[in-house]
Amino acid sequence: MRRRACRTPRIGAESSCSFPPAPDASDDLSPAGPRILALHLPWLATEVLRLPGPILTWHMLGNRRLVAAVDAEAVALGLRPGQTLGDAQALAPEVAALPHRPEAAAARLSALALWALRIAPLVAPDPPDGLLVNIAGTRAVLGEEETVMRRAVAGLARLGHAASAAVAGTTGAAMVLARCGIPARVPAGGEAAVLAPLPLSALRGAEVPHLDLARLGLHRIGDLLAQPRGPLVRRFGAGLALALDRATGAVAEPFRSIRPVPDRHVALDFEEPLITRTAIDAAADRLLARLCAALAEEGRGLRRLVLRAHRADGGVQEVSVGLGLAGRDPRHLSRLLAPKLEALAPGFGFDRIALMAEETEPLAAAQPGFGAEDERAALAALLDRVAQRLPAWRLHPRESHWPERAVERAAPLVPVPVPAGWAARPRPLRLLRRPERLEAMAVLPDEPPFRIRWRGTWFQVRAGEGPERLAPEWWRDRPGRPMRDYYRLEMADGRRFWICRAGGPGEGGWFLHGLMP
Repeated sequence: MRRRACRTPRIGAESSCSFPPAPDASDDLSPAGPRILALHLPWLATEVLRLPGPILTWHMLGNRRLVAAVDAEAVALGLRPGQTLGDAQALAPEVAALPHRPEAAAARLSALALWALRIAPLVAPDPPDGLLVNIAGTRAVLGEEETVMRRAVAGLARLGHAASAAVAGTTGAAMVLARCGIPARVPAGGEAAVLAPLPLSALRGAEVPHLDLARLGLHRIGDLLAQPRGPLVRRFGAGLALALDRATGAVAEPFRSIRPVPDRHVALDFEEPLITRTAIDAAADRLLARLCAALAEEGRGLRRLVLRAHRADGGVQEVSVGLGLAGRDPRHLSRLLAPKLEALAPGFGFDRIALMAEETEPLAAAQPGFGAEDERAALAALLDRVAQRLPAWRLHPRESHWPERAVERAAPLVPVPVPAGWAARPRPLRLLRRPERLEAMAVLPDEPPFRIRWRGTWFQVRAGEGPERLAPEWWRDRPGRPMRDYYRLEMADGRRFWICRAGGPGEGGWFLHGLMP
């Protein structure tokens, strides 16, 4: 679809710069084979310091200070990681030396992984200084792979990071090429031929024993590929062979994306970043209309919706809403989303907003006029609005006679089957989270108490029933857990308590466990 140029920024106008809107259909994100865009940030460890170069960072190894990372200017002066700090300062005394901060680089890499979600929905960090993006199936939207590489490198440069990029059918091959600074686009199945002339130091995912391999005359990846696999594994372990197989595509490698691939997602880029709440609301409403229309065509409804807002400075913010019943009404979703948008901090503005349908399920077209269905839908809409501000749940019976295990929390609208024989005896309306200790006086050991002392006050018992003896569930409980005797008591002031004695008569303590209706 052609997009017209827009000289005057408009609310919700799609941008002709940066990355185009992401594909709408999830089918486009699941092609026959992956296409991995690898981005290598060689100076990340020094770029996070935000200082003018030349810079090096150092760390302690035993009692020695070694160079951990350098920037491009320091490399030009002849410095390299692994040198002693004294040698580096003697060679280039003008270089600023700072303690190494790997946690800062790791945090920045995580932030950049969120930024890369504007390229495609599947992104994985490759520590310590790499990003992997699965761009398979996005050609119709993002353009040719060379264009995607160029835009990704330019986007990182605007954020203050130098990067090199490569695209291949495997994560190993793509990252090897990116780390070598080769901006290649490798066709599927051609990974082995492209990797063959590269040095072993570029191989990803294994501790390559360079010296041992060099003594055998093996200096490049192609030299290893030409060796019989059996002797190679016996001498150097299976890790080296696995790294080779993953790089060449002989063995599949899992792609651990920071976010799950959505069932469907839509997005808008903006020439002028959005700052005002009115503009953000307008963009969200426009995206909701598109998303719900697409879901209606597929006969599906939303259960979980995520809005992801990309700031012009590279920051990313997310808000989400959940639905008790699947739905696709844009007005209802807009009402649920509106309170969450208050938490967004635009800063210098959002230049991209995306909506992700992370959970969907089949949903037939609505048929108004059926009383039960209309009431259920109205209740679901009410609970959805309540659940955005307060926790909403219902109790779900469980097959257990132990009181604190007899129920569990469940979603408000899920069906609740009741196990046979559950709650055959009266149970308290409110079960205390933590039973409170009390004292009790009874005429006989198994008789209900006639007086109890709770929170420092004595209460006279007007009527009592019990005991109801509960034995521990041996298949769940620890050995030796005491049994419990429960009593239902009515006080002189009308209050009704559910108390228990942990252990046999004369052995255990007394506790208030619940309040009877």
